[in-house]
Amino acid sequence: MTHIRTPLPGPKAQAILQRDRPVSTPSYPRDYPFVMARGRGVEVWDVDGNRFLDFAAGIAVCSTGHAHPQVVAAIKGAADEFLHISSDYWHERMTRLAERMNELAPMREPVQSLICQSGTEAVEGALKLARYVTGRPRFIGFLGGFHGRSMGSLSFTASKYTQQAGFFPTMPGVTHVPYPNLYRPVLAGSDLGQATLDYIEHTLFPSNVPAAEVAAILIEPIQGEGGYLVPPEGFLAGLRALCDRHGILLIFDEVQSGIGRTGKMFASEHWGVAPDIMALAKGLGSGLPIGMVVAKRRLMEQWKRGAHGNTYGGNPLCCAAALATLDLVQQEYAGNAARVGAYFMERLRELQREFECIGEVRGRGLMIGAELVVDRASRKPATVLCQRVLTRAFHNGLLLLSCGVSTLRFIPPLMVTREQVDEALQLLQRSLREAQPEAERLERAHA
Repeated sequence: MTHIRTPLPGPKAQAILQRDRPVSTPSYPRDYPFVMARGRGVEVWDVDGNRFLDFAAGIAVCSTGHAHPQVVAAIKGAADEFLHISSDYWHERMTRLAERMNELAPMREPVQSLICQSGTEAVEGALKLARYVTGRPRFIGFLGGFHGRSMGSLSFTASKYTQQAGFFPTMPGVTHVPYPNLYRPVLAGSDLGQATLDYIEHTLFPSNVPAAEVAAILIEPIQGEGGYLVPPEGFLAGLRALCDRHGILLIFDEVQSGIGRTGKMFASEHWGVAPDIMALAKGLGSGLPIGMVVAKRRLMEQWKRGAHGNTYGGNPLCCAAALATLDLVQQEYAGNAARVGAYFMERLRELQREFECIGEVRGRGLMIGAELVVDRASRKPATVLCQRVLTRAFHNGLLLLSCGVSTLRFIPPLMVTREQVDEALQLLQRSLREAQPEAERLERAHA
């Protein structure tokens, strides 16, 4: 069970926080003062010896858990050989990782890969490739999407205005449309996926964005920061068909949803839809910084020598971690994510019957969101309550993150067990009970 030995933050944590304040940027979006010392699997300990269950997993990065022995051994083996060789040259692990992407067949035809360091860089590479091969200048993104914080990817990011504030103008030529949110619809109609497709086809294209000028549509198959939104059936297939009609490339941002997170290697497999280009990162390296642009070979082979590259792409340690991660996910952990994720959602829906503030539970595999509301009738977002639950959960020994306006997100390592889910739910239940009166007091004080 969870062991919190000292009031949080403890004395050692407080000392590090005090040292950090004058020397680190205040822009990090930190929710509570957790100072990590070590981790194993789903468990982590802070510098004061307090144990926590980590259901944030470094923002869905620690896919195989903290310090998985097989991943650590692969990294150590690579480190004994060499630490770096730029992508101007070759090494076996880098080639093997690109081969593995072909074997996984995300696009049902041969692919080529460009290896980089992060999700935002993978998105940037995907955008550059789309412009290069189509010769077109425009793009379409989705409200609620998160694709990174560098200037190209930031131009698509539309989950919170704070990520855009102060940085305009970003890359020009990006038009946003509503993501089909079944819980909070923006467009009218009984089929919200079709309503979005109709809006693009019959409103946007004729009035504002010439289809012949659109290089690509960029979308998360399951929207992450926007609230862990699962698209309606038929929407991604309809988007694929729309792109094909107009010669537009379809880019899937699987940075958060990929590598077994949803119970399949790629979230898009749930709907049987293949993109033209895919961006990967986060869980790919089990904690080491690695991203990939994966594209149909017939597209990426159009890039000329020097059209795109980077210094650290294909780092041997990162490639070793990725190869070990893919082995574990393919052999065991994607299946575990599907099984334990279904159990987790079932238990969350049981908790929903106890708490009126849980408006909706949604997700796939171990990419799960629970949207908090003031009341279910109005569906008014419970923003204060959401933040209080995060804080109380931390003090109770459970690490969580939020997304959307007021959604708790649950993204534990893919090797999490049912027993650990049960323990986390007990802590969540306690945190909800403690947070509700605190949130009510705060809301009254600001009324």
